[in-house]
Amino acid sequence: DTARKAINRLNIVLKHAAALGLAVDVQATAKARALLGKPRHEPKHIPSMPWKEVPAFYASLAEPTITHLALRLVILTGLRSKAVRHLHLDQIDGDVWTVPAEYMKARKGKATDFRVPLSSEALRVIEAAMAHERRGFLFPAMRGNGVISDMSMSQYMKRRGLEARPHGFRATLRTWLAEAVKDAPHEVCETMIAHKTGGPVVQAYRRTDFLEQRRELAERWARYVTGCEDFGKVVDLPMRQRPTRGTN
Repeated sequence: DTARKAINRLNIVLKHAAALGLAVDVQATAKARALLGKPRHEPKHIPSMPWKEVPAFYASLAEPTITHLALRLVILTGLRSKAVRHLHLDQIDGDVWTVPAEYMKARKGKATDFRVPLSSEALRVIEAAMAHERRGFLFPAMRGNGVISDMSMSQYMKRRGLEARPHGFRATLRTWLAEAVKDAPHEVCETMIAHKTGGPVVQAYRRTDFLEQRRELAERWARYVTGCEDFGKVVDLPMRQRPTRGTN
């Protein structure tokens, strides 16, 4: 990825130089790509915490600090830290948090707003975070007008000697759904961590974001991480059909 970015930038420089009438080889970057060959992308898996260890870790986040509260919300929602860090009061409507498309990961121009059902515990965390609210943001930076950095939570976990990182809680939640929850549909489980399923045609005809089904799972997950569910117990979850709200 670093090489690709460097070549792209060099290409821009060479074209600009050529436009100024300088003697440059505008084909240099194309030649470099040919010499480098097709890059082999090996995805790096961010370390995650085993789901059976989450209740103890969650209980240790007992201080009403910005870092503790933000981490608790990352764990409860399965969202990426960017969405959590930019949580704004305008995004919350009752027990539904609508994350703006700009904070969702997707291909350029493909991102959409994402509705998140808030569990009772998540609402309590948000209420506690209100003490830190500034300009509507619940996790503001200590200095300046921004929000906490993407390293705040990671550095906290690193200082505690943990291998896992905040982003890894998405994998933790998904693994818990696979191993501890019976009969939860694959599409619902994937939507819990904002993953899209099916091809373009399926997505075009699907008119639901499984909000109510996800609400039940979110509440179960919250009960588990707070110690209200039996530790390690396999959950037989009834997927009740409720009247659905309109999707964004």
